[in-house]
Amino acid sequence: MKTSAPTLSSRRNHFFKPALGLALSLAAFSSFAQAPAQMKIATVVWIGYGPFYVAESLDLFKKYNLKVSLQVFNDPALIPAAIASGAVDGGMLTYDQVVGQVAAGRNMKVVMPIDYSNGGDAIVADSSITKVTDFKGKKIGYNPLSPSDFLLSYALKTVNLTEKDITPVSMTPEAVPAAMASGQLPIGVTYEPSLSQILGQGGGKKFKVVFSSKNAPGLIADVLVFDDKVIKAKPAQITGVMQAYLDGLAYMKAKPDEANKIIGKFMGVTAAEVKEQLTGVYNIPLAEMPKAFTKAKETTSYFASGEIIGELLKAKGQITTIPAIESTFDASLVKGLK
Repeated sequence: MKTSAPTLSSRRNHFFKPALGLALSLAAFSSFAQAPAQMKIATVVWIGYGPFYVAESLDLFKKYNLKVSLQVFNDPALIPAAIASGAVDGGMLTYDQVVGQVAAGRNMKVVMPIDYSNGGDAIVADSSITKVTDFKGKKIGYNPLSPSDFLLSYALKTVNLTEKDITPVSMTPEAVPAAMASGQLPIGVTYEPSLSQILGQGGGKKFKVVFSSKNAPGLIADVLVFDDKVIKAKPAQITGVMQAYLDGLAYMKAKPDEANKIIGKFMGVTAAEVKEQLTGVYNIPLAEMPKAFTKAKETTSYFASGEIIGELLKAKGQITTIPAIESTFDASLVKGLK
């Protein structure tokens, strides 16, 4: 029996059905490929991380096809373990923590300098204490294996004292203000915003700064850190995180009042307090970032500060060998920034 030939319409249907399916599949694939990369970055509440707080609030990461979630830790000493376990992709640490981690065999590396404390970390005391030599025999509250611990160790070293000459009282930075207000401690070591809480007690006359990070600019440096495997696997995403930091910093300079409100909301303080606390840190612009990776005598260079940090950590028994400074950072991504 003779069969009728397919009509033009039927040919079109036959041709376009798989073509339409292919188009839809390609569209779905394209949508999937362009979905923002998810990243978790560990942080603490610290004024120097303000550009990142601005970046998260304004979703400045979106421009770089990223969805970044800042994971807040109350204790900075817990962040390295979170990075090592993969619970977070990376984190914000102080450089002394990185030296300690590398010395312990972990492949964590600084990819970008964030800021250095310029008075935002401090040792505060009541009126009976006027100088570092007065610390001898006194109770001092601070968080072990943290920037506070490092600052105290450095201060003691400047007057030929050690931890054996004081009575350490272990507590988080956030717990120091209440402990000092209650009279339990004559001396405490902490950083912003807890620092301002202490100095504001008693109308600003009860406690004072005896030693701070101003005494050694760059020695307490905040850095963006990733495991070496993550750096190799996700260079584009990490670069995007760094670019968003720079965008956040630019926003802070262009619109300081709005930025202070954003940072204050994240930190739980007022915009006026943010403005005051920002005087205690120096956020590092792109043009100055390479200096941190360059050999120099100034403590703003990791080669200078790393040597001091390594010697202190070794003297305290926290590390057995001081790692090579080159093994603590990867400067390639900063060099690639525009």
